[in-house]
Amino acid sequence: MNTDLFGAVRFINSRFGSRAKDIAPVGAGDWSTAYAFTLDGQDMVIRFGGHVEDFKKDQAMGASAPPMVPVPEVTLIGETSEGFYAVSKWVRGGHLDELEAGEMRLILPGLLDALSGLQQMDTGRISHGKEWRLGGRRASWSEELLSVAGPRDRLPGWRERLDSFPAESKIFDRGVATLRRLAPCLPGYRGIAHCDLLNRNVLVDRSGLTGIIDWGNAIYGDPLYDMAWLLYWWPWYPQWQEIDLQQVLKHFWERQGGFPSQMEERLRCCLLHIGLDHIAYCAFRQRTEDMRRNAVQLLDYI
Repeated sequence: MNTDLFGAVRFINSRFGSRAKDIAPVGAGDWSTAYAFTLDGQDMVIRFGGHVEDFKKDQAMGASAPPMVPVPEVTLIGETSEGFYAVSKWVRGGHLDELEAGEMRLILPGLLDALSGLQQMDTGRISHGKEWRLGGRRASWSEELLSVAGPRDRLPGWRERLDSFPAESKIFDRGVATLRRLAPCLPGYRGIAHCDLLNRNVLVDRSGLTGIIDWGNAIYGDPLYDMAWLLYWWPWYPQWQEIDLQQVLKHFWERQGGFPSQMEERLRCCLLHIGLDHIAYCAFRQRTEDMRRNAVQLLDYI
């Protein structure tokens, strides 16, 4: 959902009056648009989107995340004439995606510690919400992974669009078959995974992480999913190729006391899911080149 600057200014002024000043665009994604502003002298961000559940997940994480996982507090959620809005505290910092290799090398240990720290959360409330489950329904972890091949409320017609590309459609089906074979053997480990690291959702400065934002894709699933996410997208960032992420993860797990149980099988299933999910997403968005690149990469995990 895209709300232009004129619409944002009009809404903010009508909602907050003279308390709001200095409205400026921050950025826009596929699901929301963000604007910075000051409210009663405090730096804030307002986002406009069509899915209130995304904002509620941000709010839940802002209230529950442990100290080593910096999530900005969401102070207000409400409705607009076209959807929903959320106001949160401004977080300063640059984007993880824009770091050079030397900077990334310094940030990675803190990021991995934060992902590990997520698993210290009390997930009692989160574990019961279907919005925290892959496929939007409570099921076994293997069933949730396999829901990637089914219909999606947010991606209507994705399969029909994919089928217009026979080569990529065939690779997709091979990936689903592999996942269907492997997933039933997975353990039922559950924890919190962000599932959208990168994409300008991790903010940093020289001291380390300053904010992890946009929890709309977060799940109550295998905690290794975010490690798989980094592994999957690493080749897409040429500036990081001098860093051996596999070795960084190996040293991290050694510091944690040992490798996770069934690590290779769990990571492979997560990697398969990420590839399948992004083939479907890119087909829906008609991003043909990205769809094809994801299909080629998926072959590595089949």
